[in-house]
Amino acid sequence: MRRIRTRFAAAPFLLALPAVVLPLLTAVGCDTAPGEVADLVLHNGKVVTVDPAVPDGEALAVRDGRILAVGADAEIDALLGPETQVIDLQGQLAIPGFIDSHVHFSGIGSSKLQLNLMDVANWDEIIDMVAAAVAEAEPGELITGRGWHQEKWDRVPEPNVDGNPLHHGLSAVSPDNPVILGHASGHATYANARAMEMAGIDASTPDPRGGEIVRDASGNPIGVFREYAGRLLDPARGNAREVSPRELMELADQEVLSKGITSVHDAGVGFETIDLYKEMVDDGALGVRMNAMIRRPADELRARFPEYKTDNYGDHNLRVSTVKISIDGALGPHGAWLLGPYEDLPTSSGLNTAPVPDVEEAAKVASELGLQLAVHAIGDRANREVLDIFETTFAE
Repeated sequence: MRRIRTRFAAAPFLLALPAVVLPLLTAVGCDTAPGEVADLVLHNGKVVTVDPAVPDGEALAVRDGRILAVGADAEIDALLGPETQVIDLQGQLAIPGFIDSHVHFSGIGSSKLQLNLMDVANWDEIIDMVAAAVAEAEPGELITGRGWHQEKWDRVPEPNVDGNPLHHGLSAVSPDNPVILGHASGHATYANARAMEMAGIDASTPDPRGGEIVRDASGNPIGVFREYAGRLLDPARGNAREVSPRELMELADQEVLSKGITSVHDAGVGFETIDLYKEMVDDGALGVRMNAMIRRPADELRARFPEYKTDNYGDHNLRVSTVKISIDGALGPHGAWLLGPYEDLPTSSGLNTAPVPDVEEAAKVASELGLQLAVHAIGDRANREVLDIFETTFAE
């Protein structure tokens, strides 16, 4: 019999079998004792371990949520007992579940409730999608979407600023409904005239720290907000459909599991989200394994993180041991912090979203509390600053 021998603490398995939902399985180094009986057996399929020390097989045996063995059908059937659940794979595939190392979990849930702009061909298609949404919306209701990327369109909109269209076409089809559309990277936001009006944004509105309002030659906002400038639109977000945080998380859970993702790293949440994750774990409502990173100011991290730190909440269902901070933005919307100007935008070298002293303080907190530090750093200037901070922190 081929026994699992792996150094990995957790290796959930995924079935490529419709309508079958399995608990997450943990692979550990173990031997099957004489007479040991499996709780669950998958057989008559193709089991791929992705572990060179454990050959692939036709079947897999599980006891108490842990993999006992992988092998031929006849070998694994020897572990059957009168209470063993048996699933016939019917020749299909069982593989280790995928791990996504960087998601924003609530955003995945939100994406199921808004316009999906990932595959649009051009700006005109977005205008048509918004017009259709307005026709079905209540007067004044917020229209949201996510996924636009001006570099991926089949033609450059005219007129434009840095390849970004002016808001007028969008505003024309939605004069009374605010429209807020997120960039594919999550680091820029597009708004129509009604949304900007509700937020009190005009030519005199200054750029906030860590953000930029994109303007035309006359200084008027075109509707694009880079990085933290998108927060200026919060007053226009008030008339959105009421959705509970738990509903968003449940939608996200369903979405990632449907794609074969069984573990995720949620890259930046507050302590209240951790409370929600614990509640869902306790209820058995969180099917994915979660490593949640906390994004809060340093003083709050020092005061509250020790209470929340855990490597094994709910039998390896939730881990909370990472501090998250962002020092810059993304390349697509010209928010990544560079050593020199962008070739296609010579007036900008990107944005430093969190002051360097704040990142230094986050590193100190992580060091003091024995936590992992995750820093969003895209541009070369951003990476240089972060590596210098790491070097200083380790030396101290």
